[in-house]
Amino acid sequence: MKMSTLNEETHPTPQFTRGEWINLNGEWDFAFDDDNQGEKENWFAKHSFDKKIQVPFTYETKASGIGEEKFHPYIWYRRSFEVPDHVQDQRTILHFNASDYITKVWVDGVFVGQHQGGYTRFSFDVSDVLQETEQHELVVKVEDSDSCAQPRGKQRWIAENFGCWYVQTTGIWQTVWLEFVNRAHLESVKITPDVDTSSVAIEYLIEGVDANRGLTLKTDIQFKGQPVKSFIQNVDSSSSEIKIKMTSDVEEWKLKLWHPHHPNLYDVTFTLYEGEKELDQVYSYFGMRKVSIENGKVLLNNSPIYQKLILDQGYWPDTHLTPPSEEALIEDIDRTLEMGFNGARKHQKIEDPCYLYWCDKKGLLVWSEVAATYEFSDEAIDNFTTEWMEIVRQNYNHPSIITWTPFNESWGVKQIFNQKKQQRFTESIYYLTKAIDDMRPVIVNDGWEHTISDILTLHDYEELGSALYKRYEDKEKIVTNSVPHNKDKYAFAKGYEYKGQPIIISEYGGIAFDEGRGWGYGHQVTTEEEFFKRYHEITQAIKDLDYVSGYCYTQITDVQQEINGLLTEDRKPKVDLKKVREVNK
Repeated sequence: MKMSTLNEETHPTPQFTRGEWINLNGEWDFAFDDDNQGEKENWFAKHSFDKKIQVPFTYETKASGIGEEKFHPYIWYRRSFEVPDHVQDQRTILHFNASDYITKVWVDGVFVGQHQGGYTRFSFDVSDVLQETEQHELVVKVEDSDSCAQPRGKQRWIAENFGCWYVQTTGIWQTVWLEFVNRAHLESVKITPDVDTSSVAIEYLIEGVDANRGLTLKTDIQFKGQPVKSFIQNVDSSSSEIKIKMTSDVEEWKLKLWHPHHPNLYDVTFTLYEGEKELDQVYSYFGMRKVSIENGKVLLNNSPIYQKLILDQGYWPDTHLTPPSEEALIEDIDRTLEMGFNGARKHQKIEDPCYLYWCDKKGLLVWSEVAATYEFSDEAIDNFTTEWMEIVRQNYNHPSIITWTPFNESWGVKQIFNQKKQQRFTESIYYLTKAIDDMRPVIVNDGWEHTISDILTLHDYEELGSALYKRYEDKEKIVTNSVPHNKDKYAFAKGYEYKGQPIIISEYGGIAFDEGRGWGYGHQVTTEEEFFKRYHEITQAIKDLDYVSGYCYTQITDVQQEINGLLTEDRKPKVDLKKVREVNK
């Protein structure tokens, strides 16, 4: 077990980091519990597990050391950990970056809590249950299901893969780690840039506040190592807000904006004091950027931006949803930029926090989407709403995220076209998202049958550029629902109308090579020449539609049986990437 510092290993949450933490990834004991007997038989108390697994890879993957794709609804993990001597007087916080779906946790035989949701971070303060021993035992039970009321995204709910649904993800699939804090510590920060006033608002939440302790919070902002602003706030309640003017009288420290061409980031350090004593220190960062909509265009920092996105599902051959390494995430981002795309639509997945960190640093725009449910019920509404609100709060501070996309192609709301209940559900998610974050556009039902939505997005896998252009040449026919744009799908649900929103073709292409297996959209091609003829024609058709503000090509890599990637599943280019870049110019 290694005590990690920022200089040795990237922090599991790079936008909210402390200097010391312990990575609990690696070999754990593991067991299947198909009959769900573990809790009755007290498996959380010194029980023998018969397998080993490499966390954070799920048992379905080769990298886990198990590689069994059969669905098991109940699984168990166990490992030991130590608390270093120099932090024995601090609180011990156990963090999970993601575990699918219901996670129950015991430490030293004592139940410490549970979390529901497959794509959000969660933590437990385990300090009060630690026994007076050098080695502590951590036991985790994960319960999963094949329910369509559970947000599952591209995870299959039957025994075999089908269509564009793949092997399920069960259990821990992102980093597990320990952190040590004072009883009074910074719990979270919410950072809201305001480009128009050259200021930033910072809301903070502090755990363990005692009104009589005389706490202060110091906020230090730097740009490329140079001081910009410093501010000290008296802490007399658990939450508060400060607003800081970012400009300086010194000429060279005018506002530095975040943009794909210059992804400027401000570093910020929060230090919590009791008198002169330092209680906590957290490093973060933010980007000064503004996303807005005017006259049917998406604006970034008050200037129109044409979005050239690629669909990215974030799967790897031996690790599935779990990135095999930080380097693998960086490689995907670099490939995306190399091909001339300026953004990614992260499809039906919330990616590892390191991905968003590198998108922030490298200037890749991100549409943040959530895993869909596939039925409409009270249970599905509860599950989806809770998890989506966590996602928005947890990823709010990332400047690379410029759009929230909670619904896709009527998944989970099949009757949205004419059923008021489903329409109202999507409206409620729109307004809840806006209540937390009013600075980003929200797309409701990406692809077709929009209700209330800041951007009108259309999906179309037409093979012929001429046919694609002809279909969309008359904008009015599309936006007034006079004709369907995608077979029998219309742009808006009944009762909703176009209000001048920007229009983006947010799925198209999906061209696959004839490999004698798998599938893509339309006829498979046999040569690179055939590929580029089709790719150029359909992309140019979209570019020639002057009212369209961008596009999203399907997709960056193959995914299991879906072979329409520009790269293979193991990231080998299928075509000349320089020619892809030429098409995107």
